[in-house]
Amino acid sequence: MNTPTLREIRDFKGTYPKQLIYLFGTEMWERFCFYGLRGMLTVFMVTQLGLEDKAANLQYGAIQAFVYAFTFLGGVFADKILGFQKSLFWGATLMILGGFIIALAPTQFFYIGICFNIIGTGFFKPNISTMVGQLYHEGDHRRDAGFSLFYMGINVGGLLGGLLMVWVGMEYSWRLAFALVGVVMILGLLNFLWRRRSLGPIGLSPLHPDMPVNRRKFYEWGTYVGSLLVMPLVLLMVTNTAYTDLFMYIVGPLTLIYLAWEMRGFSRTENLRLGAALIFIFFSIFFWAFFEQSGGSLSLFALNNLRPTLFGFKVNPNSVNNGANSLFVIMFSALVGLLWLWLSKRKIEPNSVVKFGLGFLFLGGGFYILKSTLGFADAKGVTSTEVFTLAWFVITFGELCISPIGLSLMTKLSPTRIQGLMMGMWFLASAYGQYAAGLLGAGMSSDDPNATNYQKLELYTNGYGQLGLYALIAGVVLIVISPGVRRLMRGVH
Repeated sequence: MNTPTLREIRDFKGTYPKQLIYLFGTEMWERFCFYGLRGMLTVFMVTQLGLEDKAANLQYGAIQAFVYAFTFLGGVFADKILGFQKSLFWGATLMILGGFIIALAPTQFFYIGICFNIIGTGFFKPNISTMVGQLYHEGDHRRDAGFSLFYMGINVGGLLGGLLMVWVGMEYSWRLAFALVGVVMILGLLNFLWRRRSLGPIGLSPLHPDMPVNRRKFYEWGTYVGSLLVMPLVLLMVTNTAYTDLFMYIVGPLTLIYLAWEMRGFSRTENLRLGAALIFIFFSIFFWAFFEQSGGSLSLFALNNLRPTLFGFKVNPNSVNNGANSLFVIMFSALVGLLWLWLSKRKIEPNSVVKFGLGFLFLGGGFYILKSTLGFADAKGVTSTEVFTLAWFVITFGELCISPIGLSLMTKLSPTRIQGLMMGMWFLASAYGQYAAGLLGAGMSSDDPNATNYQKLELYTNGYGQLGLYALIAGVVLIVISPGVRRLMRGVH
């Protein structure tokens, strides 16, 4: 395979570049692991580690917060030292080790393996998305459609992992479920290595080509060794949620200070665009705080309060919770992407701020449907899986208006040399969302260990109603402020 130039890659014909499909395949397997683990966390902690619902929600929020927080650091090291390709390779390697470590003894090594997954995801996750953005010329209207297709790839993996891993763990073996992380990540890494040359210069080391080889290796190996040496600190913070609180109070302000330092060298237009990017990042925190109840309170809701049937077929309710959203994304993401293209050609496509606002309106509608499940419950607090699935159907359209659009915006609004940093900040916002999701889920959980299922259902559904109201308010605010944010974007649609 000949190594193409950047111009040859970006001058592709049709809707999608072939490299997008290759990255799609790599990301699909990583998402299998991520969503599979996400779906297992609270169920495993409650049923195998003996945590109460409130503690499991807090622990879930802490783990997921660190997963996303380290994507910021991964983006910085990719921008400055490793490049996106080597960063992805190192992240995948750590995730493979993490899965196999937990599989050795799930209850004893759970937190140690999770630390490998946290740091591995940090190096992997932001950089593959950034490489997708670099497949396109600046201003290419096909970029949003490309990210929508890429997002479908994410959710193919999410569907398979979400359906399979928690089912394998609950019905067969938790060791086997965690071992799947290592096996599947090996497949994803092999796919990337096989297609790597097709990316040409995209994702190569940012270090100056004239830098002495020994110095280059010192920086690269220093990054690898440093990420291993920090493991004990990560383990301490993950297992003690008080340290998680402290970390989250510190990392956000430091990140903004670092970004302000980087912004000194950019033009006024570039800095205004970065200001717009920060507005999107800010609102995404709230979106993920609500949406990520999926791995916390909604996992426990599915475990305790859903009937094990769907349209007359026997199902595992947690597989429905983990898989429904991904299935709907697969079904509709490409169509939504093509809809944006169709509207763009007719010059009636809503701008990105309005899309974000619509995303919150769908999110609010979905949570009001979750609130309504109380009306379908029996005396034991067991309610309709069909209505629960309908809620995910509505929420999915909210996600499609925000997540792939947000990924695309970070690459469009960011100067090239800090795209990894800004993608990391996008995921850092998810870290704060995950952190808040754990707090919200814990707040909706009963303090009474003897609470009945019906009482738990009442608490959760009341909480979901409040989240629905806040989401609707956020959606209206975004639509109202859209003209001002568009001016900051300086021509980026």
